[in-house]
Amino acid sequence: MSNSELRAKTIIVTGGAGFIGSCLVRALNDRGYNNIVIVDNIASTEKWKNLRNKKYLTYLHKDDFLPALFGEEFEDIGAIVHLGACSSTTETDFDYLWDNNVEYTKELWRFCTEYEIPFLYASSAATYGGGEAGFDDRQDINVLQPLNGYGYSKQVFDQWMQRQSTHPPRYAGFKFFNVYGPNEYCKGSMASMVYHGFRQVKESGEIRLFKSERPDYRDGGQLRDFVYVKDVCEVILFFLENVVKNGIYNVGTGRAQSFEELADAVFSALGLEPNIRYIEMPENLKEKYQYYTKAEIAALREAGYDKPFMDVEQGVFDYVTKHLAKDFAIY
Repeated sequence: MSNSELRAKTIIVTGGAGFIGSCLVRALNDRGYNNIVIVDNIASTEKWKNLRNKKYLTYLHKDDFLPALFGEEFEDIGAIVHLGACSSTTETDFDYLWDNNVEYTKELWRFCTEYEIPFLYASSAATYGGGEAGFDDRQDINVLQPLNGYGYSKQVFDQWMQRQSTHPPRYAGFKFFNVYGPNEYCKGSMASMVYHGFRQVKESGEIRLFKSERPDYRDGGQLRDFVYVKDVCEVILFFLENVVKNGIYNVGTGRAQSFEELADAVFSALGLEPNIRYIEMPENLKEKYQYYTKAEIAALREAGYDKPFMDVEQGVFDYVTKHLAKDFAIY
């Protein structure tokens, strides 16, 4: 299917009012895709603000979407991009995680298999747990031990998917690493440290980072693969527009940078000298805290994706100067 043919079809984006989803809708619009159905659960949140500058056909609540989908209310679907999920790493209602993140995704998989529709979905780097088995998307996923219910719910679907004898004609699961960027304003405590750091600087002139509980990491020296949301959208678009080997792919920069570097980048973007205060890590996070993540992205490169990823300094500068410092402008 050519890109012009795909533009004429309907693209369904679940989680389309959320952080990554709404940024993807913007990226799709910028590429000429306007036949978009957005599925989400906006309720009383302010996620609706992420939709004000987007072009799309309609919005559906997630509870209404499956009946409409299986009732064949949509014609000529070009792809389903399933980004909707409960992504809170502190969610304790596992039955909710199972229904929302596992069973719902299975239903979409079955539909795309039956009607031969490309299916792209969000897995998570949280499936890697503490990283004892590394962060390579080419390894046996069954050895992974997630540290929280959210990560485990994503792991369960990945394992189920690999056991299926039938599948959509094209499919890919994305293990997003630490994504940050515009439109995450509705995520509350789950928003990135860039967002929280910017607000802390404006409120108190300092950024507060967790102290390290491990002697092999200095305070602020905990490492993450921080990936800018605009780069994430470019990866998803690549999989939409190209025939790529089916499977699960890491989506990260392939580099690990510290929270101290992240905070310094916020201050630099604001033209300020760094002022960091280290605080105690909450007890409920100590056993679930990742000290190091770094995506192995060889599989992504082998699939043909050759665009560079912004490092922390570049991504944070874009985020702060074009969005956060402009009254939290929507992308």
